[in-house]
Formats: sequence, C-alpha cells, structure tokens
Amino acid sequence: MAAILVKILFLGGIDALGVWAGVGLFVAGRWAALAGLVVGLAVLNFAVLSKKAYPLRYLLPGLIPFCLMVVYPIASNMAIAFTNLGTGHRLTYEQVIDHFERQFYFPEGGGRFLYHAFRDVEGNLLFLLTSRETGERYLSEGGLLLPIDREDSRFVYDEEIVQIDGHHRLSRGELIPILEQLQEIRLYWNDEPVRLTSIREFRVSMPRYSYDREAGMLTDLRTGIIYTPVEGTFTSAAGERLSPGFAVSIGFQNFREIIDNPQIAGPFFRVFRWTVLWALLSVSTTFVLGLGLAMLLNDPNLEMRNFYRTILIVPYAIPGFISLLIWAGMLNIDFGIVNRILQDLFALRIPWLRDPFWSKVALVGVNLWLGYAYMLIICLGALQSIPQELYESARIDGAGSWQRFRKITLPLLLISIAPLLVGSFAFNFNNFNVIFLLTGGGPPIPGALTPAGSTDILISYTYNLAFGGAGVRYGFAAAISLIIFVIIATISAVNFRFTRHLEQMSEGL
Repeated sequence: MAAILVKILFLGGIDALGVWAGVGLFVAGRWAALAGLVVGLAVLNFAVLSKKAYPLRYLLPGLIPFCLMVVYPIASNMAIAFTNLGTGHRLTYEQVIDHFERQFYFPEGGGRFLYHAFRDVEGNLLFLLTSRETGERYLSEGGLLLPIDREDSRFVYDEEIVQIDGHHRLSRGELIPILEQLQEIRLYWNDEPVRLTSIREFRVSMPRYSYDREAGMLTDLRTGIIYTPVEGTFTSAAGERLSPGFAVSIGFQNFREIIDNPQIAGPFFRVFRWTVLWALLSVSTTFVLGLGLAMLLNDPNLEMRNFYRTILIVPYAIPGFISLLIWAGMLNIDFGIVNRILQDLFALRIPWLRDPFWSKVALVGVNLWLGYAYMLIICLGALQSIPQELYESARIDGAGSWQRFRKITLPLLLISIAPLLVGSFAFNFNNFNVIFLLTGGGPPIPGALTPAGSTDILISYTYNLAFGGAGVRYGFAAAISLIIFVIIATISAVNFRFTRHLEQMSEGL
C-alpha cells in the first residue's frame, strides 16, 4: 500500500504540473512544446502504470535528461539555422505589427499643452491642460478635452487649482511612479489625439503607421509609403527597410551565404582551415611530447622516476582557465615575463597576441603545456601494458632501438590510444577555452564582414556571431554550429569504426 500511495502521489504531482504547463502552452500557442509535453506525460504514465513497460522505468531517468539536454538543443538549433533570427529580427510577426501600430508622430502645427494631473482616493485620474499657444485651459472628461469655466464649483483654489471634484493635485514626484500608466492615456482635443510626450507636456500626436491585415501592407501615414514584408523586413518599393523585422524561415540562405558571399566565405574558410590545422597540431604536438616523456619515465633505470612523474603532471592538475589567464599575462607584449627574458637575452620583443602568426604559435605552445600531461599519462599506461618479452625477442633478432619502436612500441601503443587520439582531435576541434581566454580569436581579419579573427576556430567564430555585441546573427551562427555538429559526428563515427578495427587487430596478436 505504501508503494502504491507513493506512486499515486508521484504521478499525481507530475500530471498536475503537466496540466498546469499545458494550459500555459495552449494559451501561448506553443503547439510543438505542447505536443512534446503530452507525449512525455503519456510515456511516463505508461511506464509507471503498465507492467509491460517495467524496463522503461529504469531507462526514463536517463532518457528524459538526454532528450532535454541533447535532442531538444539539437532540434532547436537545426530549426534556427534555417531562419534569419538575429539583430533586427528577434520579434514575431505580431510583435512587429504591434510595435509599428504604437508609433506616432507630431503633425506640423499640432497643439502642445502643459498639464497637471489630479487623482481621487480610488486612483481615478483627471488632467488639466493648458495650451502653450493660446493659454486656454482644458479638463479631461470621458477622454475628451473640454474648455473649463474658471467659476466651476468643482474647483478648489489655493492661488492655483489644488483640487477638482475630490481629485487632489499630484506633484512631479508623485507622477514619476505612474509614468508608464500616463503614457498609455489618449485624450482627444478637436478630434485630434493628445498623449504624454514628456514629464511636463502633452502634445497632439497622430498614428505613424496603419496595417492592412488582409493585404499584408504597412502604410506610413505621414509619407504615404507602403511597405510589404520581404524576408522578415517591411520593405518599400524603393528598397527602404523598416526596423525591427521579424524572424522567418529563409531556407538554405545561411548555408549558401557561406559560399556565395566573398566577405563571408573568405573569413569562414580561413577559420575552417585554421580549425583543422589547430586540431592536428594540438594532437600531434601533445602526443609526441607526451610519448617521448612517457618512454623516458618507463625506463626502469631512470632515477627519481616518481619525482619526475609528479612534477610533469602539474599542468594537468592546475585548472585550465587559471593557466590560460597566467599565460595571457606572461605573453603580454609590453609587460610579460616571456618578452622581458627575450629582450634581456636576445633583444627581441615578439608580438605574441597581436600578430596572426605569433598568436597561433602562442596558442599551440600554451596548449602543448596544457595537454602533454594527459598524453603522458595515457601513453605511460599503454607502454606498461606491452609485454617485455617482445622487446627481448627483438633484441635477440638484432633489432635496434628505432626498429623496436617502429615495429613493436608504436603499433601496440596505437591499439590502445588511437581512439583517444581521435577523441582528442574532436575535443581540440571545439577547444573554445584556449582560444577565448588567450587570444579572444584575435587579431581581427581585415575586411571580414563577420566578426572573424585570425586565431578563431569555428566554435569561437560561432560564439562571436551569436553573442559578440552589435549585429549578432543567431541563424547564421546556428548554421555554422550545424556544420560543426556534422563534422564532429563524422569524426565520432570514424572513431567507432577505427576502434572496432583496432580491437580486431588486437585479437589477432
């Protein structure tokens, strides 16, 4: 009974939250999210209540986070990649229409009024307006501005009018908290709308735009120009575009722009080439240094091996972001210790983080410092698993040290660590931290239409597009991240295939 009661309470609570969320999604018109919620609740209830779905109870705790944290972001990113979402195109169509319908302009020669606001105990407002041009006074009644009679019995004077029909005059300080409410008020004077334009003044203001929902046209009432939506932007026949626009599907335009637009294609493929080269250099340099040190530490005749092992893994033990920030300071062209040493010894000052070439050299060098310890650990473990009898047999056959390394050590080593090398390549392909914290992707590429830097890799380039300040393009950034996803997925597939191949090789040894 206790188990049944817990099950009922658990499902009841989850279903109640689901119904509450479903009502909100229904009201908001979020049909895709609502469908996902309904399917998820149905699967959860089926898994808990049905005996046939007993194994599903143990899968759901992993499947639900997987769908929320992996499947949904991928699906959402794929949807955004085919839109123009970004600066100037973040709103929905209805939000943009509402924005333009709220715009107004001041007609030439329109009336201007000083005002005083009055409020009763129930919060109702009255307005006493004084024309700047004629000095005539008007009182708001039922949304209309009517001339006042100075002898009106509703007015209470103390040098000036301080009360009108139970409404007390508000000071400037009392007006500030209700400014937002005042800005929504529309009064009419001679059939012309009057609205608040500053803390001190009302003015005659006319609607700027009129939208025809049947024709889908937006008309500028001041100039008479007609605008129609073109790829998420209201555009006139002369090509004049209004801002803001709205997010719409644009098909493969973001992907075509990577190829067709020279100002985008040039920097993009330059970034792509450096990304591949960066990943290759990162893996190869750390592997070579890590393997070399591992072979030295694997020598039983080396004294103080444990001390050297401890010292050499220090870079791996220190948090990477701390090391990167320290290195950024050490490589400072003017005050960094590296340039100070070079200046004292060789009279050199290298622009480590300002010149494209030297920035790349600095990145590879710093990443070597950060990554060699990992390769050292895995290579040392793999070397210790190789039977010593193989080396003894090779020595008897007359094999030299290079032959033993090439014929025995390297092939057997790759069986164990080749998948890790492929995984390391995929990791460095998206190694955002090193790029962002050391160089920030800079120095910039001259003439690039997008925020591309000489040391940017695809992931940092995508970050700058999405969050790099003014002019961000979420749709274009999502398209590039989708390309990255395909590349990493391909690398992972190759990794799995290569792993199986190596396993078959090891079974034959």
